[in-house]
Amino acid sequence: MKNITRFLAVATLAISPLLVSSPALAEYPERPVKFVVPWPPGDLEDIITRVIAEKMLEETGTPASVINKPGGGGIVGALDVAKARPNGQTIGSFVADILTTHIHSGNAPYDQSTFEPVGIFLDYPFVIAANSDAPYNNMAELAKYSQDNDISLGHFGYQALPTAITFKAASEAGIRIASDAAFDATNCITLATGDADIINTTTQLILSCLKSGEVKLLASLTKDRLTIAPEVATLAEQTGITQTTWNGLFVRKGTSDEIKNKIAVIAQAALDSDRIRQLAESTGAGIYWIGGEEAEALVAKDFESSKGLLEFMNR
Repeated sequence: MKNITRFLAVATLAISPLLVSSPALAEYPERPVKFVVPWPPGDLEDIITRVIAEKMLEETGTPASVINKPGGGGIVGALDVAKARPNGQTIGSFVADILTTHIHSGNAPYDQSTFEPVGIFLDYPFVIAANSDAPYNNMAELAKYSQDNDISLGHFGYQALPTAITFKAASEAGIRIASDAAFDATNCITLATGDADIINTTTQLILSCLKSGEVKLLASLTKDRLTIAPEVATLAEQTGITQTTWNGLFVRKGTSDEIKNKIAVIAQAALDSDRIRQLAESTGAGIYWIGGEEAEALVAKDFESSKGLLEFMNR
C-alpha cells in the first residue's frame, strides 16, 4: 500500500501542472459536476467517490456532488450517465458488472461502446461471510455441512458479478445452496435476522459486526488475502477461481482526453489522502489507480471473462 501511495503522489505531482497550465482544461468544469453512484450510500465506492468529489470542489472551486441512484442492479444509475452529454459534467462510479454481465445478459439499455473509463480505483474486498457461531469456517467445511443441512445465500442479484463468482465457487467446492435471495445491500442485519445463512458482501458493509465478533469470513473474493483478515484464504486459494471485481470512474464515449485527464488528476490526488489510506487499512480494500489504455484493457479482459460466468448462471 505504501508503494501505491508513493506512486500516486509522484504521478500527481508529475501531472499537476495540467491543472493550471492549459487554457482548455481551465474551462472544465464550467458547471457543477455530478458523480453518479448506482448503489445506496455507505459502501466503499460511495465513500471514495465522495472524497473525489470533495477534491474536485477543492481544486476547481466548482460544486461537485454525489448522487446515489440505486435500482436494477446498477442499471438505473448507469442509464443516467448513458444519457448525459460527453462533457464530463456527469461521471459514473461503476462496478464491473455494469460494463460486463449486464451487457452480456441483455438487461442493459446501453452497450460496450457507450462509456469510456477515466480510471479504475478499487479492488473490492468482497467476501463470503456467516454468523460467527456457524458450524463451518471455510468453503470446504461449508460444503460438507451443506450436504445434510439447508444453506441460504444472500447476494446482490443474479447479474451481479460477485453473485456469479459465488455460485461458481459453490459449484467448484461442492457446496449445495438450498435457497437464495437478492438484497440491495447484504449486511449484518441480513445474517442476524436469519434472512440468509451466508452472504457475499463487502467488508465495509459488515465492518461493525466483524469487529464485534458477531460475523466471520469464510473466503475473500480478492487477488490477495485481506490485510484485516490474513488468516482467511482467498477464493482462488480455496476453489481456484481468480475472478475479482473492481470499481472505476466512467464518462460518456466522446468525452475529450483533456477532460478525462483532469478528472484523473483530481481522482489520483484524492486517493493520495490520509482518509483513503485509513479506509484501505480498516477494510482491507485494494485502492489504487489504473488509467488510460491499461484501464481500457482491464475492462475489455473482464468483459470477455465474464461471459463464462454468465453462461454458468444461465444453465
